[in-house]
Amino acid sequence: MTNAKGGTMAVVERPAIHRQKFGALLHSDPNDVVLSPRRDSTANRDRDDGNGNDMSSRRHSSFSPATTTTAAVMSPGYYYTGSASPSVSVSPYAMSPWNSQSSPYTKSPWMTSSPIIFSPFEGENFPRNGLIGSLVREEGHVYSLAVSGDLLYTGSDSKNIRVWKNLKDFTGFKCSSGLVKAIVISGDRIFTGHQDGKIRVWKTSQKNPKLHKRIGSLPSFKDSLKSSVNPKNYVEVRRRRNVLRIRHFDAVSCMSLNEEQGLLYSGSWDKTLKVWRIATSKCLESITAHDDAVNAVVSGFDSLVFTGSADGTVKAWRRELQGESGTSRHFLFQILLRQESAVTALAINKENGVVYCGSSDGLLNFWVREKRLSHGGVLRGHKLAVLCLATAGNLVFSGSADRNICVWRRDASWAHACLSVLTGHTGPVKCLAVEEDRSDDEKRGDDRDQRWRVYSGSLDKSVKVWRVSENVPELKQMRAWEQQCPSNGYAPSPNGHNGVGRFVVRSNGEVISSPKQRRHITFWE
Repeated sequence: MTNAKGGTMAVVERPAIHRQKFGALLHSDPNDVVLSPRRDSTANRDRDDGNGNDMSSRRHSSFSPATTTTAAVMSPGYYYTGSASPSVSVSPYAMSPWNSQSSPYTKSPWMTSSPIIFSPFEGENFPRNGLIGSLVREEGHVYSLAVSGDLLYTGSDSKNIRVWKNLKDFTGFKCSSGLVKAIVISGDRIFTGHQDGKIRVWKTSQKNPKLHKRIGSLPSFKDSLKSSVNPKNYVEVRRRRNVLRIRHFDAVSCMSLNEEQGLLYSGSWDKTLKVWRIATSKCLESITAHDDAVNAVVSGFDSLVFTGSADGTVKAWRRELQGESGTSRHFLFQILLRQESAVTALAINKENGVVYCGSSDGLLNFWVREKRLSHGGVLRGHKLAVLCLATAGNLVFSGSADRNICVWRRDASWAHACLSVLTGHTGPVKCLAVEEDRSDDEKRGDDRDQRWRVYSGSLDKSVKVWRVSENVPELKQMRAWEQQCPSNGYAPSPNGHNGVGRFVVRSNGEVISSPKQRRHITFWE
């Protein structure tokens, strides 16, 4: 390969590394996991997950980032050139072909203790994407979050559900058992899905919004008792154990609401998709949807529900009315994706009819309703597994085990461009939520761009709040870069913040940086 000046740039082959277990991403403490060199996805069968729950019923799908040359998949706009020597005694999230004996993210000049954003064109004529605040409470790793009005609900492996208001701790409530893996909100009801296989229902007090009372669970005790009488309502699971069909017998990994129909969908590691009537708390259907754990479910458009699984498939299920009784059933409508890598996240833009899928290989796939759900393309922006997705307006947000959040913008031709890479988390980004940012509506007036407030929860025990604008120029892609910092630490950025310095690439190729920074930036067109 030659650079712009005609010189030669060597391309170094990197030795392959062992594929780590995707199941490690589900561990409650990422720093306690020791990687196994085995590639067999069943290596972790019949063991406990550290929370007292048997994990023998699901496969721990492996994932592998690119392992060869500098042409490998990279995060948009930057590339790490560290040692290729792998280490099997560190956190699995640090394993990558860019890894040295210590985590590459601690060596990368883009990763500092202070949250930063890599977004070019941050002059006065362009809106800024930036960090609003960080919520930290040393109670556990954050696995789930949901937004309702001015309240933010977060769930962790401490079994607590914290409630935040205006970036401050507002209140909280605690369940008896089970890591909180999913939260959805419908009116004054909060549904929480747990590691112990239960869905708990809470209600906010009208007199005192700080009080939350548990009003039941799914299925209800009455329905469980009624179903237990009939032997036909039991199904056989692992080790010849019989359980009620209407009850999840493994972790509830995901939930989604269809408020128009009054339905709640829940997916579980027991490979099933269950449909619940919110008003009555009754289980309407129990579908064996996949051959492995269901990791994601989202209610979509045209009476469709989409599920993603560790078996590498994305399936679309259509709800259809049955006869004159008015009851509805879900039938398999289409299989959108089959692959070796586990499907880890799903998101839908209902207004524009786009389905997004994140996988353990770090890729994002999407499908378009206008094209009869045909495959629209692949977005490459992460080094490790995509763990969560969210959509808002023309933007798509993807959180990953590489600790970054990529912000993508879709245009009218279904092409996607990366606007920003939000960095600052020191652990994998496990969950995302987005709402419209109305904090400065009066200042911006009528001629304002669309802005969003993004909430990101991580296994570093923190929740970060970001402001993101759609009216931001896209990142200029560079195939490689180098950056040298002073030996005594990171140089300050041009806007005065501590941390890594920033550079801006104009459309004519001009690079702008602070004159006081001792830096060297090399890139190839």
